[in-house]
Amino acid sequence: MRNWIAAILAVAALAAGGTAGYKYMQERNAGSEYESVKEAVFREVTPPPAGELTSAQAPDQEDETPIVTATPAAQEPLPEEVLSIDWDKLKETCPDAYAWIRIDGTEIDYPIVQHPTDDTYYLDHSAEGEEAIAGAIFTEKANAKDFTDPNTVIYGHNMRNGSMFKGLHQYKDPVFFAEHQTIKIILPDKMLDVRVFAAYTTDNRHQLNSYDYSDPEVFRAYLRDIQSLKEMGAVTDPSVSVTEDDRIVTLSTCNGNAAQRYIVQGVIVTR
Repeated sequence: MRNWIAAILAVAALAAGGTAGYKYMQERNAGSEYESVKEAVFREVTPPPAGELTSAQAPDQEDETPIVTATPAAQEPLPEEVLSIDWDKLKETCPDAYAWIRIDGTEIDYPIVQHPTDDTYYLDHSAEGEEAIAGAIFTEKANAKDFTDPNTVIYGHNMRNGSMFKGLHQYKDPVFFAEHQTIKIILPDKMLDVRVFAAYTTDNRHQLNSYDYSDPEVFRAYLRDIQSLKEMGAVTDPSVSVTEDDRIVTLSTCNGNAAQRYIVQGVIVTR
């Protein structure tokens, strides 16, 4: 009997060890699938000089005296970050992708996706739609894809190997915070610069469902509470002007505590 019990325990131990090993390998390789996405969609470009018309804007060569009616701003070339992404290829590879997020000094350099019907889909699926422990960087249906909402919330997992939104936790260091206050959000037709003004631990309330940001009074009070944060570990920059007329971006990730979230917030300063 003892031999049988020992055998059963040994099998159970092996199974547990195998499961733990599999999970370890998944976590170790989390986010690696995005390297192939980057290889597929990034390209080298040479932006035209400022003021030079692109092919789409070039006048008809048959016109002897072409009249350019576009404004100077419209004639400015798109940022290199926009041109470096093959947006058609990105949509082929990641059908729900609509933007790209990049933060220098971190590993955050990923497409942003939004599932048309299921807000939880990308918790355990990559941007390519494959099951993946790292999930994807995503927004919910409640947010527009053009970042015109008062508060756009972007979610990502806090992976042990440093991938996905793990890098947000670097903002706990005031020095890192001060040196990396620009978040780049790249869209097919422009790039948004987002100026970081706060990084802190909060409870796990749903940011979009808990506040009516469309109400200026509510949004003003929300921003005032952030700007007056005194909690230990919170880092803010009171010199960054943020009002209810602005549009902010909230990056949200896990904090090792199911009752908490760690968030980094910035205000869109270029549109």
